[in-house]
Formats: sequence, structure tokens, C-alpha cells
Amino acid sequence: MKPEHAPPQNPHVGPAYLPGGRSRVAEPLRRRMEAVVIGLTSGAGAPRVNFLEPPGDPGLFGPDSVCWRVHADFAVMISGGVCALLLQALHPLALAGVWDHSNFREDILGRLRRTSAFVGGVTFASRSDAQMLIERVRGIHQRVVGQPYAAGDPDLLTWVHVAEHSSFLRSWQRYGTRPLSPAEQDRYYAETAVVAELLGARGVPKSAAAVERYFQAMRPQLAWDHRAREVHRILFATRAPNAVIAPFGRLFLHAGEDLLPDWAQVMMELQPRSGLRRAALRAAVRAIAPGFRWALRNGAAGRAKLRTRAAG
Repeated sequence: MKPEHAPPQNPHVGPAYLPGGRSRVAEPLRRRMEAVVIGLTSGAGAPRVNFLEPPGDPGLFGPDSVCWRVHADFAVMISGGVCALLLQALHPLALAGVWDHSNFREDILGRLRRTSAFVGGVTFASRSDAQMLIERVRGIHQRVVGQPYAAGDPDLLTWVHVAEHSSFLRSWQRYGTRPLSPAEQDRYYAETAVVAELLGARGVPKSAAAVERYFQAMRPQLAWDHRAREVHRILFATRAPNAVIAPFGRLFLHAGEDLLPDWAQVMMELQPRSGLRRAALRAAVRAIAPGFRWALRNGAAGRAKLRTRAAG
């Protein structure tokens, strides 16, 4: 339900405000930050989703789900997204499909944007829109076939999913508002496995313990080869797309790298950070995360909550 006297809303950018008041001084800054972040997390060429419609629709998960809590936090998701990209690149077949069938080397930020748009869409959109986004990605995967890989391979889909969502969860545990309990972590994996299975993945681990066993089993298939090294080089050589996000870009890159599991950091021959540098990096991300939460209070999660509360 819209607040009284609210100005017209753009469903793709968010309402001018949610209930709770606003500051005339701070609101222009907040809306500028919101527009920049939404621009960074909206996939180029992806279908546009109206998170405010239809009224009352809870989507695939609903506002009480653990994944709504985790996926609503920009600092968590951008740091986790960097980690996920680096981790996914360690699987030679998973990387081969991206290497041969996309322009990610020229537009690696575009890949992060498309991933963000998909995750945000299937998490917060209405059920019909989430299913539409899943079917769209399934169709894209069917066209990505080479030797000896296929993007629709159920086992590769499982690797991409587990690398991605374990990274998001590690990021939340470090930078979120409150670490999840063991039971909540298992709920997160069980919830997000639904999307992986709808995409065609199989044998998707649905608990923290199962994810750890999965990584142990997968490690012999992983490699820090020249392509994985190139992904790392390109990512860290990429400049921030605008002045608003530029001061935070390097911070999120290093935070994402720092989230990698210990075994992955050893495999990638990353220079260990001193305890002081690691503590300073993590403290810096924790310090800026509340500012992004404030800026995005009208983001996809905020709009989706308005949708679920609206009368039919």
C-alpha cells in the first residue's frame, strides 16, 4: 500500500520514499546513491522487473526467508559476487563456456551486473517473473555448447550455484547485520537450491555440511590455470564505472578476494595479508555497509516487501 501523498513511483528505480520519513538534506544523496547502485545491479539486456506488482505475491521465497535477508544487502552481495566469480573460474569447464561464448573479458562488470540482476530477480520478484527469468537463463544455457562442455550440464550448474551462494553466505557471516545460526545457514542453502534445481542442476547440497563435503569432492577438478589467472587480472584491472562507486571499488574487490576459502587462496597463490591489513579491510567494509543499506531502503527488497503487504 502506498503512503499517503506519495509522489508517482517508477517501478524500476523505486518509490520516492518508504514509510518512516526522510530528510530533505540527505534524501537527494540517498537517491543518487540508490540510482547508481541499481544501475550497477541491473543486467544490461535483461527483462525489466516491476517488484511492486502484483500486490500480495510473495515470490518464490517470501519476506520471512533467509535468502531475502542475505540478498538484500549490497555490500554483502558485491563482496560475495567478486568471491564467487573468482571461485567459479577455478573450474576449467565452467570457465570454458564463459570464455568461448561471452565478452566478459571486455565487460567483466557486465557479467557481475547480469548475475546480480538474476539473483535479485529470482529472489524478490513475483513468482511469475522469477519463473520467467529462470526460463530465460535455461534458454541461454541451451545455446552455450562446446567441446567438452555445455552450460546446461547439470554438474556444471551445481558448481556455479554452490560457488556463488556459498560466497554470498560467507560474505553475510562477515559483513551482514547478524551472523546466521547453523540452522539458518542450512535454511539458506535449502532455499536457494530451489533455483539451482529449476535451472537444471542436480545433486545440489542443501546444508552447510553438505556444501563443505561438496567442495572437498570437487577440489581435484579445479585448477589455477592461465584462464583463471586472466579472470583475476582483468577483474583487478577494471576501473569503477562511475565516480560515486569509485572510492569503494577496490575495497570490494579485495574484500571479495579475502572471502575465498583458505584452500582456494592457497591454490591461487595469493599473498597472505597480515593480520593488521586483514582487520583493517574488514573493518572498512563493515563501516560502509550501513550507508548502502540506507541508500537502498527503496531497492528491490524494499519494493518487494511493499508488494507482499499490499491488499489484493
